[in-house]
Amino acid sequence: MREGEGGLRVGIDVGGTNTDAVVVDAGDRLLAKVKHPTTSDVTTGILSALDRVLGQLDGASGRITHVMLGTTHATNAILERRHLNRVAAVRLGGPATHAIPPLSSWPPDLRGAISCGEIIVDGGVEMTGEPIVALDEDAVRRFLDGVREQAECVAVSGVFSPVLSDQEFRVEELVREVLGDDVPVSLSHEIGSLGLLERENACVLNAALVAVAERITSGLSNAMRAHGIAAEAYIAQNDGTLMSLDYVRRYPILTIGSGPTNSMRGASYLTGAADALVVDVGGTSTDIGILSSGFPRESSTAVEIGGVRTNFRMPDLVSLALGGGTILRASPGGVALGPGSVGYRLTSEALVFGGSVPTLTDAIVASGRSRGIGESGRTDGYTDLLLAGLAACDLRIEEAVDRVKTSGRELPLIAVGGGSGLIPETLAGVAGVHRPDNHDVANAIGAAIASVSGEVDRVFSYGKDGRDDALAEAVRLARDEAIRAGADPMHVEIVEIDEVPLAYLTDPVARVRVKAAGPLRTHPVEA
Repeated sequence: MREGEGGLRVGIDVGGTNTDAVVVDAGDRLLAKVKHPTTSDVTTGILSALDRVLGQLDGASGRITHVMLGTTHATNAILERRHLNRVAAVRLGGPATHAIPPLSSWPPDLRGAISCGEIIVDGGVEMTGEPIVALDEDAVRRFLDGVREQAECVAVSGVFSPVLSDQEFRVEELVREVLGDDVPVSLSHEIGSLGLLERENACVLNAALVAVAERITSGLSNAMRAHGIAAEAYIAQNDGTLMSLDYVRRYPILTIGSGPTNSMRGASYLTGAADALVVDVGGTSTDIGILSSGFPRESSTAVEIGGVRTNFRMPDLVSLALGGGTILRASPGGVALGPGSVGYRLTSEALVFGGSVPTLTDAIVASGRSRGIGESGRTDGYTDLLLAGLAACDLRIEEAVDRVKTSGRELPLIAVGGGSGLIPETLAGVAGVHRPDNHDVANAIGAAIASVSGEVDRVFSYGKDGRDDALAEAVRLARDEAIRAGADPMHVEIVEIDEVPLAYLTDPVARVRVKAAGPLRTHPVEA
C-alpha cells in the first residue's frame, strides 16, 4: 500500500437513480457507505457522494490508495445518441466483402450521429493468415485525406484480423501520416473476436466513445483532486474487473455493462457464493445474471447495443425495464408497468415521498415488503393499483429468472440494489432468496474489491511452431494485457484457457481465448 498498512479504497457506482460510494480497508472490510441521488450532470453527484462517504471517516482522504468507478456514461451516450465522436470507418476486405457495406444494419439516427464516411479497400487475410490481396494503401490515403475535416477518430477492421493483424497496424501508421498523431485509432482485432460485421460494429462504437472516456476519466480525476486524494484511479469494465484510466481511454466500449457486473461481484463478496443467480434492482431497470466461479458468466452470442450487433465480451444478462422508479398506470388489462420511470427524481415524485406518481417503490411499501421508506400512508387510495402492479412485477421477474438459467439446477438467488425490495421472499425455480447486509451498495462494493484482468481471443495457426508455442504466445499476450490494464506484474495468474479447433482447413488452426487476472498494482512497474 502506498500509504502503509492503513490504506483504504473507494468504490463508486453511478446509476440512473443513485450514485453509491463505499470505503473498504486493506482486508476488504466495509467502513463507510452512502447513497446519493444521481444528478443530471453526473459529476456533481460523484463529488457529493465522495464528500459524504469520506466525511464518515476522520482523515480518510490522505489514506486512500485506490479509487474505482463504475459508470453508465458510455451506455447512455449510445442510447441517447449524444456526446459521440465522428468516426471514419475503414474496412480491409475488398474485393470480397462489398455485398454488405460497413454500418449498413445500424439505426439511421445512430449512424448519422457517428459516421463521417466509410470505405472498403482491398485487403484482409484468410483464416490461415495468408493475405487475400495486398493492402491498397493509396486508397486508404485518399479516403483519409477526404475526411480530414470531419474525422475525429478512425476505426479499422480487417477480414480475419484476429488471425493476423499486420494490415490493421499498417493502416494505423497511415492515419498518423495523413491525419497526425492526435487522431485516435481503434483496431478491431483488439476489441472483438471472429465475425467481421459484429467486430467492425464494436470497433466503430469504441472509436465513437473516445470523447466520453475522456470526460469520465477527467471527471474522476477532478473529483479526486477536489478532495485532496492522491491515489491510483481505475474504471470498472464489463467482465467484473478493472482497467486503468489510460486503458479506458483506448477501449471505452469495455465500460458498457460494468454496472451489473459490479453488482454481481459485490453479491459474491457479500454472501461468499461463487455460483448463484444475481438480481440487481435499480431505480430504472433490473438485471439478472449468473455468477460462475465468482465472476459474471459471459455471453456466448452477439450482443445488441443501441440497436447494433457486437461481439466483444459482455456479461450474459436478462434486463427488464423494471425498477424502484417504474411508473404504474391503470390500463384496460389491469395495470401497465412502465416502461417510464421517475429515475433520479424518485425521492421527490413517488407517492411515499410526497409526490403524485405511483411507482413500484410505492407498491413495495404498500405491500409491507419494505418498511422505513417514506410515509406509507400516502399510498392510501392507490392500494389496488399498487398491489396489482407488484403482482405483475413478480411474474415478470420469475419469467426472466427462468430465461437466464441454462439448466434445471436450482441455484441460490441473491437480491441486491437499492430496489431489491421488489424481489419476493420466495421464487419458483431457485434455491432460496438471499438479501445480504449492505445489498443496497453491492455495486460500489464490487468496484472496490475488483481485480484487474486482460484477455486475448484470437485464431492461431499451429503450423510448424506447434500448439504449445501458440498457447504460450496467447498466455503471454493475456498477461501483458492485464499488466497494461493495471495489474501487479508479480501476481498475474491465468484464470481461463479456452481452445476450439477449427475444422475443414489444411493446416491445424484453433480459436484460443485466454484470460489473465491479478490484484491491483500498488507499486510502479519497473522499466
